[in-house]
Amino acid sequence: MRTRKQKIVLTLKILVVFFVLAIGTFYYFREDILRKVIEKVSTKLVTEYDCKINIKSAKFDGLSAVALKEVSLVPNKADTLAKFKDIKTSLSIWGLVTGDIQLGSLQAKEGFIHLIKTKDGSNYQAFLPKKSKDTISDAKTNYAELAYKLLNKVSNLVPTDLDIENFEFVFDDNGNISTLSTDKLVLDDEDLETVILIKTKAFTQKLRIKGTADPRNKEADLQFSNFDKGKINIPFIDEKFGIVSSFDSIQINVENIDMDGDELHIDGATSVTNLIVNHPKIAKNDVILKNVKMDYKFLFGENFVAVDEGTVVELNKIIVHPYLKYEKDKSKIYTLKVHIPEMEAQDFITSLPDGLFNNFKGMEAEGSFDYTMNFKMDKSRPWALTFNSKINKSGLKILKYGTANLSKINSEFEYAALIDDKPQRPIFVGEKNPDYYTLAEISPYLKKAVITFEDPNFYKHKGFEINAFRASMVKNMASNKFVRGGSTISMQLIKNLFLKREKTISRKVEEILLVYLMENNRIVSKDRMLETYFNIIEWGPDVYGIGEASRFYFQKTPDNLSINECMFLASIVPMPRKFMNQFDGTSWKSKFSRRAFYMKKLMLKNGIITPEEMDSSSYFGISGAARTYLNSNVAVPIPEVEIDSTSIEEFEF
Repeated sequence: MRTRKQKIVLTLKILVVFFVLAIGTFYYFREDILRKVIEKVSTKLVTEYDCKINIKSAKFDGLSAVALKEVSLVPNKADTLAKFKDIKTSLSIWGLVTGDIQLGSLQAKEGFIHLIKTKDGSNYQAFLPKKSKDTISDAKTNYAELAYKLLNKVSNLVPTDLDIENFEFVFDDNGNISTLSTDKLVLDDEDLETVILIKTKAFTQKLRIKGTADPRNKEADLQFSNFDKGKINIPFIDEKFGIVSSFDSIQINVENIDMDGDELHIDGATSVTNLIVNHPKIAKNDVILKNVKMDYKFLFGENFVAVDEGTVVELNKIIVHPYLKYEKDKSKIYTLKVHIPEMEAQDFITSLPDGLFNNFKGMEAEGSFDYTMNFKMDKSRPWALTFNSKINKSGLKILKYGTANLSKINSEFEYAALIDDKPQRPIFVGEKNPDYYTLAEISPYLKKAVITFEDPNFYKHKGFEINAFRASMVKNMASNKFVRGGSTISMQLIKNLFLKREKTISRKVEEILLVYLMENNRIVSKDRMLETYFNIIEWGPDVYGIGEASRFYFQKTPDNLSINECMFLASIVPMPRKFMNQFDGTSWKSKFSRRAFYMKKLMLKNGIITPEEMDSSSYFGISGAARTYLNSNVAVPIPEVEIDSTSIEEFEF
């Protein structure tokens, strides 16, 4: 009878023999296995991708290395997608048997990948993700599993050792051609280095990529910079999206990809120096971000994707803690949180990107502040939208203004409106102008009507009406388009006096910042803001200020305007040069007259006007020069309308 030791020795011998036999069997049949794998891949390419793979020869080189010659991938009735003269790669033997291919090393010579798109289609269309006709509409996508599987496939196909010679990648988008080529790309013992020649219609540059990459552990730390020093232009996006951009260097680090239960965590960092971006929707000039860093934490769950808490973005000296989440279950839910920890106000001003906020150049401030913003919207319940914004100040004070001197509103000045960036005739804002009227010289009905129409809480808020802004977002998101703005009178005043009419992100952000400074530092009183507003805004074609407007429409002075005349004037503020579109012959269109009556009843309900003022004559007459745009005198009735269940949105235009 065998002893325990003898049994162990016998078991080991059997295992060794089995392993040797398995290796021998694989070695004997490996060419057949390789051929069957190639046949399987070829069949799949034909049936699923309408694409043919051509291989002149394929054989094993050693135990696990496979050598291929003259390999090409050719879609049916389209240009060749990829071609290589020689490919040599080592494969996981078990992966080859199971079909889960994992590359160990890869050598490739004389190859290219050409992605070509024309008006008739592309040679890569079949390889893009597509929805199956059999897909159940309410089937759930597990974002964590999907992302993890994709990352695994990509990392398995990236070899641990890489040696590529004379490779070219071309993207041709209807004649806009971007080419990336390299003489040598090497990944050896986790060290990666290459120089890539970039060619577009606009420029030719050499990009150096250097760093470390460990595809099996899903880690990387790479730096991108100009081989010849200077800036690197980013190809393709200029021709495709009109975004001109460049940078000195970019560092990308991926340090952790981990599936923890049902959640996928991706952590890392990235930084960029002297990033320059130019796009007409962002700003009129180059925007320069000197130093931007981001320590990111991406989180994928079963039904959500998030930029998770712990993510930190640094823009020069500005530190931002963002949180973004997209959640899809029975509905789509969007969440955004932003927090800026307490920082010095002057550090904030000097950290603003060059070219983005020109009105802040030269501004000096003291004190500090912190900022928090929360936003959440359920797509199926837009009316329940959450939005709040709060800034906490500590000794915040403006010591010196920049280009925009907000205090000028308190004195007399000359103003010229901009239309299509062209200055119109100058208007003197002060009592030397015979058409200038103080607030006391303007009908109180106009003050009440304009505030009711444009900014009901003007005297209560500090530049921003959160409820109106929230209502605007709800309306716009429910309609899937921009149908309603949320500007206050303060914001309109700043926009008219200090900013161009360009529709850019920078202009809107500048508007918000300037309004905050004006309102929260008590630079201008509310009455002075309103008085200036009445005297500079456009009220019709080449009609500026309430003095000109009263004469243009009614041959009156502003102090003699009736309540119904004021209701009309308030209604044209959003589109003054198109006031004539409110009329149909000699009648005021129902959409606008009903809105005016509704607003009167709203003013009555809120105690702004009396019942006697509400019951005053419902007619007003256009008798001034404005009648030439209407071809006749107009006596306009304001009809009655019930407001029990009517909302103001019904009357918006």
